[in-house]
Amino acid sequence: MPEVPLGAASLLSAAPVAGLGEDALTALIALVGDDMTACNRVIIARMDSPVALIPQLAAHIVAAGGKRLRPVLTLASARLCGYAGGERHVQLAACVEFIHTATLLHDDVVDDSKLRRGLASANAVFGNKASVLVGDFLFARAFQLMVDDGSLAVLRILSAAAATIAEGEVLQLVTQNDLSTPEDRYLDVVRGKTAALFAAACEVGAVVAGRPEAEAAALRDFGMNLGIAFQLVDDALDYAANQAVLGKTVGDDFREGKITLPVLIAYAAGDAGQRAFWQRTIEASEQTDADLDQALALMAQCDAIAATLARASGFASLAKRALASFADGPIRRALLAVADYTISRAR
Repeated sequence: MPEVPLGAASLLSAAPVAGLGEDALTALIALVGDDMTACNRVIIARMDSPVALIPQLAAHIVAAGGKRLRPVLTLASARLCGYAGGERHVQLAACVEFIHTATLLHDDVVDDSKLRRGLASANAVFGNKASVLVGDFLFARAFQLMVDDGSLAVLRILSAAAATIAEGEVLQLVTQNDLSTPEDRYLDVVRGKTAALFAAACEVGAVVAGRPEAEAAALRDFGMNLGIAFQLVDDALDYAANQAVLGKTVGDDFREGKITLPVLIAYAAGDAGQRAFWQRTIEASEQTDADLDQALALMAQCDAIAATLARASGFASLAKRALASFADGPIRRALLAVADYTISRAR
């Protein structure tokens, strides 16, 4: 099992490698580089515990890398709003990352995932019980950071996001295997489990800078639409990527019977025989080794992946529009480019 220093070193040195459309994210991280270094130090310090398993497991998931987009959004949003008054944005960026990491630990247990970012998931290495409990620990650390900040507005935003994430995950569980799920209901799942934290991460940047509600709302809208676009692309990639790019086993959503937009589009476009296929594989969870290839073929027939990515592109455009009221500058331009990057991940 990784020791804490190994995880800490990985955290401090990790940075996205430019390529495959990641230049935009690399540029944004460079603009907040000092803040992100400080945020990483807070994460390392706060995931420490005298209970050795906690930092060991936390270091494992941190060492798996990841783009840390959510805390970067907090740091960038604060700078976009002119914040220069201290370290509050750094502490809250760490808080956002703890909430995100806690949800990853819990999600991998719920989904029985074996891979996370291309490596063995924490639950595969340490077991489900440890993953759930360390996820709880990270949630607790996140709330300690909120309390330390001392702002009721920040506490309201981030605690509401944490509750919404849980609601989104439960709603996904309720809609699992249900092909009658309307698209609006699916988007409610996406807003809850993914986009709510994007929105909160951006909104608190305006709050710590003391900006008017209109700017906080604009950043909240930016984050919400960016998060929706991000998840739609992820849902498309589950059927369109290779395992090395996706960082998890391709087809996991299919095998788990998750209702995502590519499935809803293919089911709606199918004839009676094709719908029977989806009912057997998704609703009844009766699958053979050949069924994923058949699912991909049916999606290709109706351009379900392209349609999903087109919807994602629409939400990315809404995200960019939300920044229209902010003055031009390097941070704003980088955030606009990140919205484009979100879509480019599928190319």
